[in-house]
Amino acid sequence: MKQNCNICKVIGALVIIGAINWGLVGVFQFNLVTRFLGEMTTATRAVYGVIGLAGLLKLLAYFKACPACNK
Repeated sequence: MKQNCNICKVIGALVIIGAINWGLVGVFQFNLVTRFLGEMTTATRAVYGVIGLAGLLKLLAYFKACPACNK
């Protein structure tokens, strides 16, 4: 099994957290992020931004290998 670096593990965890949150929104109309951080506060927007960035990095991983994992 391929070993991932710590950065890739964090990115994967953030993508999973984002997917679970969107699943909760879609099925139960319950947004975990806004429940704890408020409706579109700075903290909520920061969390959405970080999870969105993690999703983009995960997408890039399908096309280009992580330089830290290849060491």
